[in-house]
Amino acid sequence: MDEATIASVFPGGEEQINRYVDILASRGIDWGLIGPRERDRLWERHVLNSVALGSRIPSGATVVDVGSGAGLPGIPLAIQRPDLSVTLLEPLLRRANFLNLAVDELELADRVQVVRGRAEEHRSRYDIVTCRAVAPLPRLLGWCLPLVAPGGRLIALKGSSAAAEVLSAKDDLRRLRAKASVLELPIRGLPDESTWAIEVSR
Repeated sequence: MDEATIASVFPGGEEQINRYVDILASRGIDWGLIGPRERDRLWERHVLNSVALGSRIPSGATVVDVGSGAGLPGIPLAIQRPDLSVTLLEPLLRRANFLNLAVDELELADRVQVVRGRAEEHRSRYDIVTCRAVAPLPRLLGWCLPLVAPGGRLIALKGSSAAAEVLSAKDDLRRLRAKASVLELPIRGLPDESTWAIEVSR
């Protein structure tokens, strides 16, 4: 990824995001959090895709990244948006250890915290709940909606399956008195490319 693009997407955070990609390309693969074949696609497929939902997050919001894994989308969002307070929620010990090391090395601990735990057992509430490649929407609703503060939203990065997942979850949405919309989000730094997300509110 060229430096001009990185500077335009992560103004002031160029060094941190480059270091994070280096961590993903080394320890992330060594620890089994990222597949070896993803090394050459980290920017396009993972990092820039993650921050596509940044336009849907209000200034100063509290954000929880459910099933954070290698820190996607939570860490790129925190680097791009210093105004956000981000919690990385991850149940697996090895992944939580990875996240703690990454947050420490990237010097993000003043506004990013790692919590090891399951979404259904977590008791805090947030303005925005995010997730990426965690579970189908019906299951996500049960796990994530209790974490959404009044007036807040769940934003799940989904790719091309978004519309089909909303359709499959229509009964769950009705039961939970929630409404879902499918968003096409442009990917900054990749002209003419976009990704899809599902936004849920009550």
